[in-house]
Amino acid sequence: MKKFFILSFAAIIITTTAHETFAQKERRVIQLSGVVLGVDEKEVATQLPGVNIYVPKAGRGTTTNVVGFFSLPVLVGDSIVISYVGFERQSYIVPDHPSEFLTLVIQLIPDVTYLNPIVILPFPTEELFKEAVLALNIPTDDGSIDRKNINQELLALMLKTTPMDGPQNQSYYLNQMATSQGTQYAPVTNPLFNPFNWAKFFRSLNNNKKK
Repeated sequence: MKKFFILSFAAIIITTTAHETFAQKERRVIQLSGVVLGVDEKEVATQLPGVNIYVPKAGRGTTTNVVGFFSLPVLVGDSIVISYVGFERQSYIVPDHPSEFLTLVIQLIPDVTYLNPIVILPFPTEELFKEAVLALNIPTDDGSIDRKNINQELLALMLKTTPMDGPQNQSYYLNQMATSQGTQYAPVTNPLFNPFNWAKFFRSLNNNKKK
């Protein structure tokens, strides 16, 4: 009895598989091709790369290339899904087309979600913000300026000791590179062999002794 049930179950599976295989053989194969378009912010249609086009029941599919083109062999009656992030998912049933080739132009609809506007304030409520603004005590006369900060000697010292900023550093190194390119084949002299440098050195020693 047990063997009878096993043989019956196996026969049902084989019959079902054979029926599905025969049904698929009866369905013609069509080369489905096309271009997938979307709409940008300026309402202009553009090709969408990377769009997923697949047949869920058959487990096969493809994606569009950089110009939005795709090509996929399908069977008549297949349900094709077209999905892309930011656009609504679409479905397409392959018709019984008389030709072996079918070309489509698919227009995806943007999937836009509108959120309510949010106003961000540095205070919990608008009333507290108004109170804080009204409580400010900002001096408007010149008495708040410290005259020491605008001393001419101090400003000159700050200007002399302030390091170079970005553009000045760039200009300095570019000049150094240009100079090195111009003098890379020139002879290099040693300042120790220059008698004028020794004369300046001894003169500075004599001046320091007199002081």
